[in-house]
Amino acid sequence: MKRAPLLLLGVYLLSFSRAEEGLNFPTYDGKDRVVSLSEKSFKQMLKRYELLCLYYHEPVSSDKVAQKQFQLKEIVLEVSFNEEGSLYVLKGDRTIEFDGEFAADVLVEFLLDLIEDPVEIVNNKLEVQAFERIEDQIKLLGFFKNEDSEYYKAFQEAAEHFQPYIKFFATFDKGVAKKLSLKMNEVGFYEPFMDEPNVIPNKPYTEEELVEFVKEHQRPTLRRLRPEDMFETWEDDLNGIHIVAFAEKSDPDGYEFLEILKQVARDNTDNPDLSILWIDPDDFPLLVAYWEKTFKIDLFKPQIGVVNVTDADSVWMEIPDDDDLPTAEELEDWIEDVLSGKINTEDDDNEDEDDDGDNDNDDDDDDDDNSDDEDNDDSDDDDDD
Repeated sequence: MKRAPLLLLGVYLLSFSRAEEGLNFPTYDGKDRVVSLSEKSFKQMLKRYELLCLYYHEPVSSDKVAQKQFQLKEIVLEVSFNEEGSLYVLKGDRTIEFDGEFAADVLVEFLLDLIEDPVEIVNNKLEVQAFERIEDQIKLLGFFKNEDSEYYKAFQEAAEHFQPYIKFFATFDKGVAKKLSLKMNEVGFYEPFMDEPNVIPNKPYTEEELVEFVKEHQRPTLRRLRPEDMFETWEDDLNGIHIVAFAEKSDPDGYEFLEILKQVARDNTDNPDLSILWIDPDDFPLLVAYWEKTFKIDLFKPQIGVVNVTDADSVWMEIPDDDDLPTAEELEDWIEDVLSGKINTEDDDNEDEDDDGDNDNDDDDDDDDNSDDEDNDDSDDDDDD
């Protein structure tokens, strides 16, 4: 009898919990967030929205109305559109071209980063730890008196030039600045995968001085290909080539190879002619098969090679076994051969031409043999007569 109330209570609680609304994932609300622009509505949209994302493309049909819709010369000239098929984001008086992978998740993250403030504040130990964990991209951190400082405002203005591709951080805390070895109004420039920052000289800085410094140091010794700016990075080649390294960070061999690449980059960070492009295949699952076919390599193991950006010709370092990865010294020797031109993609072209020439000579020899046989046949016929 004593158990009955407990049983009833359990049933009651169970029914009550089922009646409550559980976790509901958001669904599409049916609201259309894509609008068609006209010359009249363009400026209204700019005033109405903090962020406006525009896709500029060719006319959708031969219909005159459709052509007028997508050939708005005034808009194109005002925001400096120069390439059909491009996507631009308007934020205030800035026009930012999206130069990344055309995927919904990549674009959404890009837009969310643009909505955020261009400078992130670091003011405690945990935030410093989070800052230090960012190792695969360029970042800057400055120490200023407060938010009203004219030098902090110049830092903010400079950050807007590179948002969201390059991260800018600031601190007003003396303890944080001491831990990061920064003096008042000083800015540290952190190159990817480097142990120590490069303190920008001649503080305090103007907006123009900060922008100029970042542009001059925007090509790191070792950089990661990211979905959000993959096309811009690929176009930033050195003398028409890229030294490309494939390594899965989540794979033990890939992780080990990446650590070797980091060591090579740290040892050669002062070489302006060296920039290694690291690609993690996990970041681009839909491109793995394409890269394997184009470069004729196996991306299930680490690879490093030199790629011609014009014709995609490539030469890859021979890595016979995953258990016997090249040392940092061996990798440096191979890279030196690439930079000196001893290893280059044109060698394959010359070999192909030689092979074609040999085939042509073989064909000529065959033709000569055939003609000799025909002459012999003719002479035999004359003897019979």
